[in-house]
Amino acid sequence: MIPYVRQLEFEYGRVDQVSPLIRRVIANNPGPFTYLGTGTYIVGRGEVAVIDPGPDLPEHLEAILAATAGERIVAIVITHHHSDHSPLAAPLKARTGATVYGCAVAAPPEADPDEVRLEAEADMAFAPDVSTCAGGGIAGPGWTLEAIPTPGHTSNHICYALAEENALFTGDHVMGWSTTVITPPDGDMTDYMESLERIRGRGFSTLWPTHGPPVREVAPFLDAYVAHRRARETQILQALAAGPARIADLVPRLYADVDPRLHPAAARSMLAHMIDLVRRGKIRTEGAPQPGGEYRLA
Repeated sequence: MIPYVRQLEFEYGRVDQVSPLIRRVIANNPGPFTYLGTGTYIVGRGEVAVIDPGPDLPEHLEAILAATAGERIVAIVITHHHSDHSPLAAPLKARTGATVYGCAVAAPPEADPDEVRLEAEADMAFAPDVSTCAGGGIAGPGWTLEAIPTPGHTSNHICYALAEENALFTGDHVMGWSTTVITPPDGDMTDYMESLERIRGRGFSTLWPTHGPPVREVAPFLDAYVAHRRARETQILQALAAGPARIADLVPRLYADVDPRLHPAAARSMLAHMIDLVRRGKIRTEGAPQPGGEYRLA
């Protein structure tokens, strides 16, 4: 079982000092994709970085500016382009002149109108001043951020390590309150598992997700996060050992304990697993993996 952490004391718009170098302001945008809301992090003192400014809410913009009154925002740092993370970057840049860091995303394929929506809308207008797609560093007085590419949740997801506290801002790559949504085509399970292993190998002391409280018991949490995905993969392989099947056949069996209303979402997650398993030669299907394709053991 994943040892979720879900309790958090906060007020919307209030700035809280959560570590020696980190402050947090939470936007009032709670929901099924954002949990309690977007947690915007302010790193440093005097000249500061703002990580994931969040949705374009005027009151949240004013809360960030109030939290940094008398200081200078020099960097606006984005983990990925979803609408609960990046849209406020442009208004914040307009008010402060700060440089925007992040990884732009390629235009996605045309959306399927029948596809179940599992995530916040994409902010396709996001355009950083400085690309962190290949990594890189961002520094200010007393703080140093390292951009670590972590594709999987999205193709352009970046985590940021704070060297001085051996901490990692994980965006939606790792969340304490929930597992992370991986939905093709922009989400990719193969990339995601590789990114998880990359983070697990770094030995961080604290993870700061954009939604929810920090993860402080990092090693066992990441172990459980990985084990959860591998267990689902094993279930799929065991089910296919009984014969070929389609995702629509497998979801009611493998997600029997899940509210049937969530089965369409489960099917998208299973598709991500199927794509990964096909790539690794564990299973096969005719043509490219599709939601309605038939799958069998290789």
